[in-house]
Amino acid sequence: MFDLQEELKKLPAKPGVYLMHDEGDNIIYVGKAISLKNRVRQYFQAGRNVSPKIERMISQIASFEYIVTDSEVEALVLECNLIKEYSPKYNTMLKDDKSYPYIRATVLEPFPRLLFAHQKKRGKDKYFGPYTSVGAMKETLDFLRKNFYLRTCKKTIEENNKDSRPCLYYHIGQCKAPCCGYISREEYIENFNDAVDVLNGNVTKVISGLKKKMEEASESLEFEQAAVYRDKIETIKRIAQKQKASFNEEEDRDIIAMAQADDEAVVQVFFIRAGKMIGREHHYLTGIMNDTTEEIITAFIKQFYANSPYIPRELMLQCDIQEEALISEWLTGLRGHKVYIKSPKKGEKSKLVELAEKNAGMVLIQDSERIKQEYKRTIGAVNEICNLIGLESVSRIESYDISNISGFESVGSMVVYEDGKPRKHDYRKFKIRTVTGPDDYASMKEVLTRRFEHGIKEMTGEDGQLKGNGFAHMPDLILMDGGKGQVNIALEVLDKLGLDIPVCGMVKDDNHRTRGLYYNNEEIDFNRNSEAFRLVTRIQDETHRFAIEYHKSLRSKEQVRSVLDDIPGIGPVRRRALMKYFKSLEAVRNAEIEDLSMVDGMNAASAKQVYDFFRKGQD
Repeated sequence: MFDLQEELKKLPAKPGVYLMHDEGDNIIYVGKAISLKNRVRQYFQAGRNVSPKIERMISQIASFEYIVTDSEVEALVLECNLIKEYSPKYNTMLKDDKSYPYIRATVLEPFPRLLFAHQKKRGKDKYFGPYTSVGAMKETLDFLRKNFYLRTCKKTIEENNKDSRPCLYYHIGQCKAPCCGYISREEYIENFNDAVDVLNGNVTKVISGLKKKMEEASESLEFEQAAVYRDKIETIKRIAQKQKASFNEEEDRDIIAMAQADDEAVVQVFFIRAGKMIGREHHYLTGIMNDTTEEIITAFIKQFYANSPYIPRELMLQCDIQEEALISEWLTGLRGHKVYIKSPKKGEKSKLVELAEKNAGMVLIQDSERIKQEYKRTIGAVNEICNLIGLESVSRIESYDISNISGFESVGSMVVYEDGKPRKHDYRKFKIRTVTGPDDYASMKEVLTRRFEHGIKEMTGEDGQLKGNGFAHMPDLILMDGGKGQVNIALEVLDKLGLDIPVCGMVKDDNHRTRGLYYNNEEIDFNRNSEAFRLVTRIQDETHRFAIEYHKSLRSKEQVRSVLDDIPGIGPVRRRALMKYFKSLEAVRNAEIEDLSMVDGMNAASAKQVYDFFRKGQD
C-alpha cells in the first residue's frame, strides 16, 4: 500500500524526475525538478496555486516515483525521454513525430558520394539539411549527381585496382567511371566540391566556373557541350531561387510561433539555413487546455529537439519561455556550440515571427472543420453511445467475435477502440482450446475467461510471465457480436471473476446489418444517421474482419498440412521444401517424379511416394 505522507518525507532535496501514477498504475504525468523534495510536495500542499488541468491530475494521483539525477540538465533530458516513452495524459503532447531527411557527403572516401540520409549521425561526414520536402531534396540530389557526374555505387575504389568495364551510369552519361580510371581523382574532387558549393548556397562561384567553360566550348565551336553548360547554369539558378526568403545574416535559425483553440494548438516552424528559408512545417499539440503560450512553446521545444539530428544556432520565438537559460544550456550540449534563444519585439525578425504566427493561425482555421468532424466520429460518437445506454463516460471499448466453419479451427477475436479510434496494437487473437464443434457460446466463454483471468493476473502481478500482454488495461465497455445469448455469456464470466464491466450486444437485422444495441435486457434502437450507429458498425465490421482473417490463415495452414503430411515419408521438413520449391499445392500435385526428385531432401523413394499419393484411384 502506497503511503503518500511517508513517501513525501523520503523525497531527497536533489535534482531529478518524478512520475505520477493513477490507480491503474498508469503514468499520467512526468515532471522534473531542481529539488524533488520541494517540487513534489507542492502538489499536495493546501492552498496550492495550480492550473485546472494540474488540479485534475492531482486528484487522480495514487502513487509516485522519482529518479535522481546529477544536474538539472540531466533531469531535463530524462524528462523528455520519459514523456516520449509513456505519453502521459496530463503532459502537453506533440502529436506528430516527423523526421526530416538530409543529404550526406562522404568526404573521407577517395571518390566521395552524396547520399540520402534519414538522420544525422556522428562522424566526419558532412550533412546538408534538414529538408522539409523529401521531393525537393531528392530533386536536388538527383540533379547534383547527374550534372556533376558523382558516383552512386558502393564500390571501394582503389588506385591500383580498377574495373575493366564501366556500369550503365557511365554509358548514359551520368558518371565518369572513376572505378575504371576514366576520370582522375583531382577532376572528380573538383566536380564534387562544386556540388557541395551548390548545397552550401555558394552558387555564384559554381555558375562563374560553368560560364567560363561554356564560353570556352563556344569558342572551340563545341556548341553541344556549351549548351550542356548553359542548361546546368539555368538549373542551378532555379534551385537557388527555391530558397524563397533571404536574410542578411547567413545564420541557421528556426522561427517558432503558435496559435491555439480550445484543447489543440498548432506550432509553425520556419527553417532558415545559411540565411535562406528552406521550408516550413506545422505541428499539432494536444492536452493544452488552460496552458499559456509560454508553457505550450516550452513543451514543444523540449519534445521537438529532444531527438532532432540538427540544432540551429538560434531559436526565434513569439514569446519568452520558461526555463530559457536551462533549455539553452541543454540545446548547446546537443549542438556542441552555443545556442541562442530570442523573442524579438521589433524590426525584421519580429515580422518573421508574426508571419509564422499568422501561418499557424491559418492552419488551425483550415483544419478546424476537419478536427470537429474527427471529434464527432470518434469521441463524439462514444459520448452518444454513453447517452444511449446511460453510462457516464467510456474510453476503452473491447469487442469480441467467434469464427469457425462447422466447428473447424474455431477462433476468437478481441478488437480494441480507445476514444473512438482503433488501437490495433492491443488487438488479440485466441485459438479455441477446450471446445469441440461449432459451439459459439462455449467458445466465447473460453475467450473471455482467458482474457480477463490474464488481465487480473497482470494487475495483481501474480504471473510475471504474462507481463507485456496488455490485458491489464480493463475496458470501460464490452461489445459482443450478438444479442442476448452472447451478452449473458459475458456477464456470467465477469460475475464469476468479480468484475463489473458494462456489456452490450450488437444486434443485427435479417440482412446481417447492425440495427441496435442490447443492454440491460432491452434492445435500444439507433438513429441510422447518427455517429454512434456508424461507430458501432465500424467496430462490428472490424471485429468480424479480424476473426475471419485469423481463421483463414489457420485454415490455410491446416489444409496444406492435412494433404502433404498424410503422405508416408513426408514430414514437416520435406513439406516445407516442397512448398518452397513448387510455390503451390497444385504444382506439387501435377509434378512428375523427376521434378519432385529435384527438391532438397527428396530422394527417389520419397518423390515416388508423393507422385503415387496424388494419383491414387486415377488408374
